Amino acid sequence: MPLKPLALAKSRLAAAVGDELRPRLALAFARDTVAAALGCPAVRDVSVVTDDRLAGAELAALGARIVPDSPGAGLNAALAHGVRRVRARRTALAVAALNADLPALRPAELGRVLAAAGAFPRAFLADAAGIGTTLLSALPGEELNPFFGGPSRTAHSASGATEILLADVDSVRRDVDTGADLRTALTLGLGPSTTALLGALDPVRGH
Repeated sequence: MPLKPLALAKSRLAAAVGDELRPRLALAFARDTVAAALGCPAVRDVSVVTDDRLAGAELAALGARIVPDSPGAGLNAALAHGVRRVRARRTALAVAALNADLPALRPAELGRVLAAAGAFPRAFLADAAGIGTTLLSALPGEELNPFFGGPSRTAHSASGATEILLADVDSVRRDVDTGADLRTALTLGLGPSTTALLGALDPVRGH
């Protein structure tokens, strides 16, 4: 799971929630995503690639392993680095890259996606907009080969990964980049860390 420094994260959300709340929300999203992933029986452990000291400390307290972003060369380089670190310890397990901005993530839905992904060497789940990607998986012995950013659904498909086509896994698809995304995530039900900021989210909710 990659996470930018909180000062830079979720820049598109600033228009809806302001610059003061934006980094706090980015951390809350990551906390809820990590907690839900760790609550999924199909997940052995969670590694977060980040150089943010506050986020690293809080996510480690939840049980995540923190991997410094030593390449410092963007999202896909961070993911490739994280996979190398994970596979240095666990060579016989599948790996999956998951967005850190899934505050409505439900462990059962993530489990269904991972079960479907296990049938293919590499597989991905498109985001709710049908343009990006929220999850990319690779079986043991397969390179993850991530192409996150922009129209990554097309890029992952072109790279040979199989698209996971499942109904009723909205919480795994619902990443949050904008105020509209956040309003939709609210209807799905947010995790406890993001819910704790609900009072500050009233302008986003339209109250």
